This record gives sequence, C-alpha cells and structure tokens, in this order.
Amino acid sequence: MALLITGSIGIDTVTTPHGRATDVLGGCASYSAYAAAWFTPVRLVGVVGEDFPAEFRAILDEREIDLRGVEVRRGSHTFRWVARFEGDMNVAETLPETKLNVLAEEAPRVPATFADSRTVFLANTHPTLQRELLSQLRGPQLVVCDTMNLWIETQRESLLETLRLTTGAIINDGEARQLTGKVNLIEAGEAVLTLGPRFVIIKKGEHGALLVTPDGADALPAFPAKVVRDPTGAGDSFGGAVMGYLHAQGRADRDTLRRAIVRGTVTASFTIEDFSLARLRRLSRAEFDQRVEQYVRMLRIE
Repeated sequence: MALLITGSIGIDTVTTPHGRATDVLGGCASYSAYAAAWFTPVRLVGVVGEDFPAEFRAILDEREIDLRGVEVRRGSHTFRWVARFEGDMNVAETLPETKLNVLAEEAPRVPATFADSRTVFLANTHPTLQRELLSQLRGPQLVVCDTMNLWIETQRESLLETLRLTTGAIINDGEARQLTGKVNLIEAGEAVLTLGPRFVIIKKGEHGALLVTPDGADALPAFPAKVVRDPTGAGDSFGGAVMGYLHAQGRADRDTLRRAIVRGTVTASFTIEDFSLARLRRLSRAEFDQRVEQYVRMLRIE
C-alpha cells in the first residue's frame, strides 16, 4: 500500500545569489512526493489549475507517484510562488507577485481508491484542510503533519485540533518556538508532545535536525554542503524522504526515526544543489547510497 501525501503543487519563480529559475515546478507536496517515492510508492492528493504544464505532470510521473488524486480544476489557475533568497539564504522573502489562486478555493477530494491509506503525510497547508483530508480516510495508522508560521499565528486553534489527530509532527525551529513559547528546542519539542504527537522532528536548516520522543532527544547534524544554489524545497524533500523511509520500514520507533532522519538529511543535501527538482531528477541510487554511507561515517566516533 502506498504512502499518501497532500499539500501544495505550484509553479515557482525563485531568485538566489546563484541565479534565477522562472516558472519551474514547486510546491511542498511536489518536493515531498518526489523524495518519498525514492523509498516507496506514493499517492499524491492536490489541486492545480488548467494552466499546469503537462511537462510538470510528466516530472512527477517519473517516479512511482499515483497522480489520480491530483485534480485539474477547470477555469482556475495554479498556485504561483515568487520568492527571493539573499545573503546566507536561510530565509525566503515571498514577493507580492505570489498568487494563491487554486489554493484559495475548495480543497481537493481524496479518491475512493486512496481511502485505505495507512500512512499519511500532511505537508504544509491550512490545518482545516488537513483535517478534511483525514476525515476521508479509513483508519490511518501513521499520520504526520507539517505546518508554517502563518497557520501558527492565524489558525492556532485549528492547528492544535489537527495536531491532536497526528502521530508525529515535522516543523522547523522557528515554528517550534512560536507554537510552544519555548526557546530551548528540547523543551519546545517536549511541549509539542503534550499537544498530541508521539514524536516531533524539528528542522534546523544548516544545523541539522532534532528528534524528540518520550524517550529523549537525538540531534543529528546537516550534511556538510559545499554547493547551495537554491534552498527551496529542502525541508519538504527532507520530510518526504523521512516519511517514505518510515512507510517502507512499516514502523516509527526511535531507532527507525533516526535512520529516517539520515535519509531525509541526505535527500535535502542534494535538493539544495540546484533549482526546483533538477538535482533530484539527476540523482542516482549509487550517489544517494554513497552519501548516506559518508554521512553515517561522519556520525561514527570510536
């Protein structure tokens, strides 16, 4: 049975100190699904407008991604994100040209053939829409959600309601602090656990990731990156790879979560080497496995 992923599918225009990519495939669900499909078949649920390019659908079709849940809405336009990264590229500036378009409309429906999905990744979108999707499934067993600062600020109660339905959460460090009011990230992670999830993975960008479970905390570094052309999608591909690995393993205990974070970290380290999904599309299994081995050796201290 496949992993179900939902979230935004979009068209991005991104400028960084290393160049500009105009009208390329983007959206958190696109990155997450493409990364997750490295490990397991994926069912993708999302909505695009009739302007969504056929070549973008073909890119997603390169991997084992079931696109029957991607609705092409007639008369509507695809979500467009226009952003700029400057300096250390740790924070994206969303520009006024950004258009929600179809994301401001009714949420897509889950196909009946997807309703038996047991593992679900709710990539970043409105928390009410995340619950609407969950309500269309029959007894999911592993549900993990992502979110963003906007929902924490404007939809806090709705987000808390969603978190109560989840098994785990994947959020960044700023969001963890904003959600809990805790500065220390271990304390923030522990506070998130009181909201419903049984584990939380806190993304720290170039500083790696922190796993917090009732059994304790584990900190893993980022992979040392020499090439950073575009950070877009790094966190989403991280989350997708984590979920793809967990689904393939069929469990989410602490040791498996740590191994999943290794795969997510390595995946993100490739994503940032080029714009959009370009580097992931060129990635070979041999390259990926070699970097995983390199990363694990880096962690090992005799």
